[in-house]
Amino acid sequence: MVALALKGIGARYGRRTILSDIETGHLPAGSLTAVIGPNAAGKSTLFKRIAGLLAGPGTVELADGASIADAIRYMPQDTGGNAVLSVYESVLLAAKQGSGWSVADAELAEIDAVLAALQIDALAFRGLGELSGGQRQLVSIAQALIRRPRVLLMDEPTSALDLYRQIEVLDFMRRRARDTGMAVLIALHDLNHALRYCDQTIVIAEGRMVAGGPTAEVITPAMLRTVYRVDARVEPCSRGRPVLIVDGTAA
Repeated sequence: MVALALKGIGARYGRRTILSDIETGHLPAGSLTAVIGPNAAGKSTLFKRIAGLLAGPGTVELADGASIADAIRYMPQDTGGNAVLSVYESVLLAAKQGSGWSVADAELAEIDAVLAALQIDALAFRGLGELSGGQRQLVSIAQALIRRPRVLLMDEPTSALDLYRQIEVLDFMRRRARDTGMAVLIALHDLNHALRYCDQTIVIAEGRMVAGGPTAEVITPAMLRTVYRVDARVEPCSRGRPVLIVDGTAA
C-alpha cells in the first residue's frame, strides 16, 4: 500500500527558494526511507514542507486522501520542550493534542507501552530539564509515536545517541514501521545506517533531489563523489551486509 508521494515539491523562505522539484514516486506503507545529503542541503526544509510548516509549490499526496494534519507527524532536530513537565506528562500531552482532556485507562497503558519499548520507562517521572540530549531525543520519539502517525518525519533522531542507542532505535523504528504500516522518513548522516536499515534513500544537495530509489542502488561511488566529494566504496562485509568504506576526499 502506498503511504506517501511527493510531486514537484518546493519551499521558500520569503522570496528565497530553498528547495525545488522534489519527486519521490510512491513510498510504501511500512517502509523506512533515508533522506541524506551534506549539511545545509535542504533535508530539514523538506521535512517542514511535507509537514505543512512551509509554503511552496508541489503536492504531498497521502493514501486514501488523508489530510497532512491528521496523518503526518514531524520530529525536529531540536528536542527542547517544557522543562517543567515530567517525561510522562509530556507524552500524555502529546497523546491528547487535538482531542478532549479525559484520559482512559487504555491511553495510559499505551503510554506505558511506548516508554517501555524505548526503554525510558524508568525516566517517566523525571523532569524534561533533568535529561541528557539523548534522553530527550528518545522522549521526542515517544511523543511522536503516541499520536499514531501514518507518516513520521524524523530529523536526525540519532544525533545525540550513543552507538548502542542508535542501533536500538533504528531496529525499533524498522519493526514499528512494518508492524503498524507507518511510513518513516528519517534524515541520517551515517550512511552505513541508511544501508543497513532503510528500504529507500533520497539524496538532497543544494536544495534539489539528486537521486532516489532503493538504498543499494542510490548509495554508489559515483553519487558519493559527486554529492559528498569523497572517494568511497560499498562492499559486502563478512556477513554479506553492504558497508561503506571511505578512502579519502575526492581530488
